[in-house]
Amino acid sequence: MSSAPLEQQRTLKTSNTESFYEVTEADLPVHCPMEGTTLWNSHPRVYLPLEETGEARCPYCGAIYRLKRD
Repeated sequence: MSSAPLEQQRTLKTSNTESFYEVTEADLPVHCPMEGTTLWNSHPRVYLPLEETGEARCPYCGAIYRLKRD
């Protein structure tokens, strides 16, 4: 049983269910899995370098992260 409060458990997304994320500069530094996902069934947190190319792929789950510039 999870130790997180029941309300928090309801708001968490299942990890690695998304395959594309568009993020802003305010979200930097970006890591996968993102905040708000369950961690018990996920891969280790990895930080992704989006600053230079504007896009990165998670080496664990293959999710693509794209930096949305203003």
